[in-house]
Amino acid sequence: MSDDAEFEAFFLESYGGLHRTLTVIIGDAELAADALQDAYQRAYVRWKKISRYDAPAAWVRHVAINRSRDLIRSNDRRLRNEERAAGPHIVVDEQPDDSLFGLLQPLPERQRTAMALHYLEDLSVEQVADEMGISSGAVKYHLNQGRGKIRPILDKRES
Repeated sequence: MSDDAEFEAFFLESYGGLHRTLTVIIGDAELAADALQDAYQRAYVRWKKISRYDAPAAWVRHVAINRSRDLIRSNDRRLRNEERAAGPHIVVDEQPDDSLFGLLQPLPERQRTAMALHYLEDLSVEQVADEMGISSGAVKYHLNQGRGKIRPILDKRES
């Protein structure tokens, strides 16, 4: 199989799950798609090397998470500038989302990231720790805190 065909197969196999996970982590499907596009472009350029990794999708996920943080920072700056120019505005309260996305969105970023990587990507605690650049104990803490915060919501739905 040619490198291009191999990369295309990799892309088609991995994109859906990575997009879902990144959307949950950063809370914006379009930003997730943009970050993934950049990550896949970088992977394509380095495909001969990356294709030999044990988990090329983990490399793409790591690059995409870092890129999404950059995009969020630049979007935040842009939005602050637009809000200053627009003046006061009205905030409309939206209905809570029943999906997993809706459950995880209120969590702090580290808890949301740990939960998404562990439960959506099915990564072990050690793998999540490597991905996030924190200790296994910190991952366990974030998972415990995240579960503690969503448990009352789930209990309320069941009753």
